[in-house]
Amino acid sequence: MKSLRFISAEAFVSNAEFARKSLGGVAHNLFPLLFKASYLLEQAEVIHDLVENWPLVDFNMGKLLGTTVDYEEDLSYRTCSVCLESCLTGLRDYVLNHPSPYMKRLKVVDLTGIKDVEVQFCECKKTMGRWARTQLFSKLCLELLVYLQQTQCNPGTFEISIDVLIDLFVTERNYELVVQALLKKCYCPLKICCVAFRSDNLALQKFFYIIKLIDPSLLRRLEIVHNVRLEMEHLDILFNSIHFPLLMSLTLPARTFNVRRFTAADEQMLINIGEKLGEMTQLSELSVPFSILTGRIQKLLSPLKTPLKMLDVSNCSLNHADMAYLANSFHANHLEALDLSGHDIPDLYPSTFFKLLRHSSSVLRSLTLEDCNIQDTHVNMLILGLSPCQKLQEFKFLGNPLSSQALKHLFTFLCELPMLKNVEFPVPRDCYPIGITYPVDDASLCRFDRQKYVSVAEELNLILLQANRDDVKASTPLFGSYDAAVHETNNELGAYLIKSFKETLEKLNTSLNKMS
Repeated sequence: MKSLRFISAEAFVSNAEFARKSLGGVAHNLFPLLFKASYLLEQAEVIHDLVENWPLVDFNMGKLLGTTVDYEEDLSYRTCSVCLESCLTGLRDYVLNHPSPYMKRLKVVDLTGIKDVEVQFCECKKTMGRWARTQLFSKLCLELLVYLQQTQCNPGTFEISIDVLIDLFVTERNYELVVQALLKKCYCPLKICCVAFRSDNLALQKFFYIIKLIDPSLLRRLEIVHNVRLEMEHLDILFNSIHFPLLMSLTLPARTFNVRRFTAADEQMLINIGEKLGEMTQLSELSVPFSILTGRIQKLLSPLKTPLKMLDVSNCSLNHADMAYLANSFHANHLEALDLSGHDIPDLYPSTFFKLLRHSSSVLRSLTLEDCNIQDTHVNMLILGLSPCQKLQEFKFLGNPLSSQALKHLFTFLCELPMLKNVEFPVPRDCYPIGITYPVDDASLCRFDRQKYVSVAEELNLILLQANRDDVKASTPLFGSYDAAVHETNNELGAYLIKSFKETLEKLNTSLNKMS
């Protein structure tokens, strides 16, 4: 519902020329209302001028675009390129074009509330993801510095200091630009304050250089994801040389740990890393997918003083001792999101897993059990384990060998979970050719009877509809859930993988030539 105030604001900003001329007479407390109305209508010029003349002390994108009294719809999910570019250029021009710097009150800009999602509802349908926002803001900071150096500005302009809280996403392609902006941030009126940092496709040396430039003392979220060759010894060096006092969330790349090749020195190094994690008193989210951590989870997690709310140990080759530690640890009662994909849960540790599920049931919101060898005979046991999880909002179980009949039985139960919003289910086993083996390899993943799958998917959705659960989205993303960062940089990621594959072949060829 829109309030009368919001409807009036829409009418005001819909005539861009009139609105821009009239801003000087608008009460300061109406600027947030006009900003959201302009964003909804994609009035780029009005957005620019509102930001350029912002009269308040703070500018928080998440709060401005989120649910408000005048308009409940959350617009922070709209990463509209037109709107965001207008907003950022308006911020630059706030420094440059205001007639009297002494009238400026803006001290803090928070750009972290913008959420990148798969489906966009803005009319232009053109998004500006986290990588592009990093690129544009870095560029604007450097342009601002050049302009201030080359132009005779009011001396008061150089006294302007605005902290801009931002999530940075750095890859090889935008690395040099971001580094230049960070090196010169102390001279720029717009001060880059990085509170979340993601790095993909970046040489390790460059990662270590830029992580020191961003002021780690402010960092709350650190994601080192694809094609950053960070191994355990590098992580040990990172934690020993840099402190992250406010870090709340840590994501490490695949194969950071590999206990199969551990020496006595490596065991001690793992203990040291665990102790460093324990010093991060704010840490509540940890993601270490595709590492081999067999029998070592306790060493890594037991030093933590704060319970984890999110844990991703997918494909980490956990054994019974690891699962027993998780089930009995103080983390279990606080886990809101858990990913145990890639573990044969029904055969290896069913009772321990369900103990973990029982302990976390009062808070668990997201559960991912992909490629866990859950079969038809395990469905009743799974239902029993999930029954207490009344706050579950998301359940992903792709890649499990379940028949269409078993899926229907499971969906009938899922209708009873009141908070459930998203389900990712596998292609039914009976849609694949007889003899298919699990986990299904990439070559066979798409070789299923699509007509039969569509028929089953319609029946599953009918079960939801008949239970009045049309609020639940059920889907089968064959190649995994949507990742906004990967989607935005997939061309660069693909080029990096091809280059890496080529280098591997060249090394192999060189080795063969030496042998011959």
